Amino acid sequence: MDVIIWAILVIAFVIAEVATVQLVSVWFAAGALVTMILVFFFDIPIIGQIGIFIGTSAIFLAMTMPFIIRKRKKRGYIPTNSELEIGRTARVIEEINADSGKGRVRVEGVDWSAVSADGSVIPNDTVVTVTAVNGAKLTVKPKN
Repeated sequence: MDVIIWAILVIAFVIAEVATVQLVSVWFAAGALVTMILVFFFDIPIIGQIGIFIGTSAIFLAMTMPFIIRKRKKRGYIPTNSELEIGRTARVIEEINADSGKGRVRVEGVDWSAVSADGSVIPNDTVVTVTAVNGAKLTVKPKN
């Protein structure tokens, strides 16, 4: 019976890994596989099975972590599209007013919702600098 449970866990962890594609559960799948094999050949109490699962999962994680770290460093950090907008110059195309909750700017032909960094009203056609990105809303301040 325990072998079936561990087989189900192996399948569940593999499905989770395939679904996420983020290297989240591959170590647990390997740990569950090792535990399943050992339980098939030996009569191991449940506490021992859980210990084997945790131990082998940790070993697999420790063995692969240096490789993953090296791989991530090679690629380097790549900012997302929204992070690329910070520091850019924009033009106000709809007055930015915190009281009315309105405000839009255009950055290189792309329209964004916008708020003022200090809460002040920024009139239409003012040139501003993007200071932060919060979802689809830019925080801006007038350019000096």
